[in-house]
Amino acid sequence: MMGSRSSSMGAAESSSLAPYTTQEAPLKYTTAHVSGFVFFLTLFRRYVGYNVEKMQMWEGLIQKAKDGGLHAIDTYVFWNVHEPYPGNVLQFTDSLHIPLFFFPLMACLWDQYNFEGRYDLVRFIKIVRDAGLYAHLRIGPYICGEWNFGGFPVWLKFVPGISFRTDNQPFKLAMMKFTQKIVDMMKAERLFHSQGGPIILSQIENEYEPDRKVLGEAGNAYMNWAAKMAVGLGTGVPWVMCKEDDAPDPVINTCNGFYCDYFSPNKPYKPTMWTEAWTGWFTEFGGPIYQRPVEDLAFAVARFIQKGGSFVNYYMYHGGTNFGRTAGGPFIITSYDYDAPIDEYGLVRQPKYGHLTDLHRAVKLCERALLNANPVAVPLGSYEQAHVFSSASGGCAAFLTNYHTNLVARVSFRNRKYDLPPWSISILPDCINEVFNTAKVRQGKTVFQYLTANTGLKSWESFEEEVSFTEEDSTVSATGLLEQLNMTRDATDYLWYTTRVNVGPSELARGRRPILRVQSAGHAVHAFINGRLSGSASGTRDKRRFNFDVNVNLHAGDNQISLLSLTVGLPNQGSHFETYRAGILGPVTLEGLGHGTRDLSGQRWSYRVGLKGESMSLHMPNSAHSGSWMHESTMMQKQRPLTWYKAYFDAPVGAEPLALDMKSMGKGQVWINGQSIGRYCTTVAMGYCSSCSYSDTYRPARCQSQCGDPTQRWYHVPRSWLKPTGNLLVVFEEIGGDASGIALVRRSAVVV
Repeated sequence: MMGSRSSSMGAAESSSLAPYTTQEAPLKYTTAHVSGFVFFLTLFRRYVGYNVEKMQMWEGLIQKAKDGGLHAIDTYVFWNVHEPYPGNVLQFTDSLHIPLFFFPLMACLWDQYNFEGRYDLVRFIKIVRDAGLYAHLRIGPYICGEWNFGGFPVWLKFVPGISFRTDNQPFKLAMMKFTQKIVDMMKAERLFHSQGGPIILSQIENEYEPDRKVLGEAGNAYMNWAAKMAVGLGTGVPWVMCKEDDAPDPVINTCNGFYCDYFSPNKPYKPTMWTEAWTGWFTEFGGPIYQRPVEDLAFAVARFIQKGGSFVNYYMYHGGTNFGRTAGGPFIITSYDYDAPIDEYGLVRQPKYGHLTDLHRAVKLCERALLNANPVAVPLGSYEQAHVFSSASGGCAAFLTNYHTNLVARVSFRNRKYDLPPWSISILPDCINEVFNTAKVRQGKTVFQYLTANTGLKSWESFEEEVSFTEEDSTVSATGLLEQLNMTRDATDYLWYTTRVNVGPSELARGRRPILRVQSAGHAVHAFINGRLSGSASGTRDKRRFNFDVNVNLHAGDNQISLLSLTVGLPNQGSHFETYRAGILGPVTLEGLGHGTRDLSGQRWSYRVGLKGESMSLHMPNSAHSGSWMHESTMMQKQRPLTWYKAYFDAPVGAEPLALDMKSMGKGQVWINGQSIGRYCTTVAMGYCSSCSYSDTYRPARCQSQCGDPTQRWYHVPRSWLKPTGNLLVVFEEIGGDASGIALVRRSAVVV
């Protein structure tokens, strides 16, 4: 499956980019309407694990989508998980002396691609095929998706002369090579519809129009090149560009958003397609949880179809989990539930799942009319309207709409009376009988509960992270401040900045506590003075840069200042990813000493990439350093910063999804049997939570919940990662918490 580095590359391996010419005749499109509802299940990130049970979970999720009335599965392709390292990994790491323990796939130097286990894209597409569904392959390879670095591998940032997502030869060469790799893999397995396979659509680039307009001619040239390159790969199926109104023929421009009934493609012969119908919204640590009422979502979809829309893709239909360090942002939470019809754990969320199923069934009943007629708008009142599909073959379907946000409307249509709730659409498959109204919900509401798993966490042990170290123990020393990603290559969240300051007795007169001022490019910093935590600070998703001021306790003589800088997911939006920076870029000053302000930025600093516990692989079950742990007493020490904890537990009986309750902790990372379930942070959600009405134009700020509680308290533990007994839980806590309060719980769903 993996092949060699040089296989299936073709022209993409040349050192120059010859103009691509398509070998195919221009694709022709029909104006017929197709009721194709697309379920978006993102491979490699949404509830996906490593083994056979996880393959079975893919099948179960896809079956739930099919049962929900959907016809196709949509998936991104994640460049950074498929090609985590460039061809020459040794050159990549040696250039900045990155410790090799951060690169577990070093044994695979002869092949930088990874399509194994949960990254088996071909296997996933075949499961879609075997379920009798179609597939939409969104290659990108830029994906956004609140995913780390927008799906780009971080090594791409360090390719000489590169400039992302513009008319730049190094970037285009790398992008073309990966895109062709994916297309060739699909062709080899005959998975495109032109070969008898399930893939009916492919996507190149992603939401490029805002960046193209900023970049000007270079952006236009890149967009046209990307379209020509993709079509030239000869898939035999249409290509789309979402949120790109100037997509050149034969590429189809499509819409993303909460509503797309206003949208028309840039040519009349192209179908009207909605590639992302947002079912909810993403969440960042410290922010509220957003919900979207299903009445409004159904209203949006019905509005799109009644105006001639032919393709709807729910983003997301299944919520999932950003395992490991895959969440982007920065500060995107580990859960990617998205208020989807199928939740993060694979459980059905009512009434959203059932109400949309009813909508799909109603539209299916209109199929004959939708496929054979164009809609005709008929006014029914000031806020009321009908869209009628009536064909010569006898089929007739009508969509009756009330746009008023708070008044019920009684309308007359073809000599019959219909009562339309506010902000709703009634669907009449025969232009007579109402079978569905977007505001009339039959289903109850799912209440999700977390119940004790009746299995305790046993034999707690701890390991205190090393804070003070000498220049000889550092990764590198230099004069001045170094940028973090240049040092870490994003192999770890953490980079130590350490320097020493000599303070005279007279500078600390009258008990003066000087102020340490740190300017950071993001995303967070913990400041230690002589081995003791003095304070922490962070930026936000929108404002990554921040200033950090803290009073510090210095003593006369030599003092060590250690700043632990950390990233919390790399940004996932924009064009010039090569310009993204992180870490402490300065200045760093001490103010309030006897001789005024002292600028520390230009003095000697020692740097250490990552944590001591990471280098010791403390999170792994068979770590060679298992003897370094210290047994904890019954009453463990609490609120210790930079502390590793581990315990063991048995897998609970049953099949209910599992989670860790991390409310007693602060911020850090957690592993189960060596597998990372992600970053945790129990910051309290700030927002304006109140009742949420469906009957108006939706905005995430209108429907917030969980204000005053931790943004994310529970963290998904896949059952497939567990063995019957002796499972290892490892937690790294950054700022201090009570590990004895961690609990394994079962997630259950009750419809009320």
